[in-house]
Amino acid sequence: MAKRRLSTFERLQRGERLLRGERRELQRQLETSDPQLKIVHPDAAGIDVGNESHFVSVPAGRDENPVREFGSWTADLHRMAKWLKSCGIRTLALQSTGVYWIPLQEVLESEGLEVYVVNARGTKNLPGRKSDVQECQWLMKLHTYGLLRNSFRPPEQIRGVRTIWRQRGRLIEDAGRAVQQMQKALTTMNVQLANVISDISGVTGMAIVRAIVNGQRDPWALAKLRDKRIQASEQEIAHSLEGNWREEVLFELRQVVETYDFYRRQIAACDIELQIRLSALPNRQVSEDAEPDASKERPYKAARKNQPQFDLRTELRRIFGVDLTRIDGIDVMTAQVILSELGPDLSAFPSEGDFSSWLELPPRRDITGGKVIRQKPRKSKNRVANALRMAAESLSRSDSYLGARYRRLRARLGGQPAVKAMARYLACLVHRLLTRGQQYVDRGAAYFEKKRGDREIIALQRKATELGLKLVPAQ
Repeated sequence: MAKRRLSTFERLQRGERLLRGERRELQRQLETSDPQLKIVHPDAAGIDVGNESHFVSVPAGRDENPVREFGSWTADLHRMAKWLKSCGIRTLALQSTGVYWIPLQEVLESEGLEVYVVNARGTKNLPGRKSDVQECQWLMKLHTYGLLRNSFRPPEQIRGVRTIWRQRGRLIEDAGRAVQQMQKALTTMNVQLANVISDISGVTGMAIVRAIVNGQRDPWALAKLRDKRIQASEQEIAHSLEGNWREEVLFELRQVVETYDFYRRQIAACDIELQIRLSALPNRQVSEDAEPDASKERPYKAARKNQPQFDLRTELRRIFGVDLTRIDGIDVMTAQVILSELGPDLSAFPSEGDFSSWLELPPRRDITGGKVIRQKPRKSKNRVANALRMAAESLSRSDSYLGARYRRLRARLGGQPAVKAMARYLACLVHRLLTRGQQYVDRGAAYFEKKRGDREIIALQRKATELGLKLVPAQ
């Protein structure tokens, strides 16, 4: 009969741990080479985060077993914190592995320990070092010599807003999939409503779909539900509603509509919770330069369909201290992403370059001998960077300074590089406004074209001087 495998809880309760010979060999390998680096954190520890258990390493001599394994349940996390404090540990480093590090970090910080949450990309494994024990020792060694950078984490209040906003985004995506399923069911019955109405989840579309679910089959009666703003005529809508009403597909359509209504109710509940949390955030002092001038207000587009059903723009202006939506391309949804992911305080990023680099928007450059020999784009899943890229793409037809700048970049660099370059410029503007408290003022597309023409003339004059020529203006 095969021996039953012990769970992590049972194994740790029985006191099973690494063999003494294995611990000595790993410690010897770790200390064979002296890197001759300055010790920055003498009381440092390293933790390799896992799902069921965590491996913790402290400096040799602090305990007879400098590497221990602790379970992931709360009682063992507190036991880990007490053991670290008994070993004289003040700071420790752990990788941001999934979401397993979050409860660990909260318990350790509540015990008064300084926790460095580091990106796994900065602690790449070396050949031959694959076990969890070696990983926690490697983290301890890097942290001891100050070679790890702490990750940016917004304040606790902002993290609460971020959780609600991300949940709302997932619900919107689920509701969008439900709308696609409605369209599929209608097309299966040859009801071509999507060909005459651009959005079946709008007023007219949902009124017709609900009437179909409730038993109405007359196309002319359904067409009378048409909203007056719809461009398609009543006759055109009626002809598109002549289908073969299959019972199994109607059952599917009924369930999809109920699912869609459920998602919309959940989104409304998220809006209520979001408004409560935003109203609890403190006001930010507004400088005189950032005070809105009603005479210079630019026209704003109508609220998006999935925008929260309260005055989000006023709340954002109060929390940020400036109106980010005055920047062309950045609407309230983009500004809300910035708030939920970063918060109103960007002092953790000393400069605009640091901020854009954290967003992974500038290209990665390989420099040899002071010369750039190669540059390639960085891959990033940062939500703020994605929002700024979408904001940059919306500037293609904007009659503004930023619109003219984006069109110029697109002509020089091409589509995707221009989008990232423009997103980086928007990130710099956001950092500038939030750190200096200044208000953004659009100078117009004509101003950009004039400055570009002046720069081209200066360049031509310089070139003509080098060739011994002189530029003469045309009559």
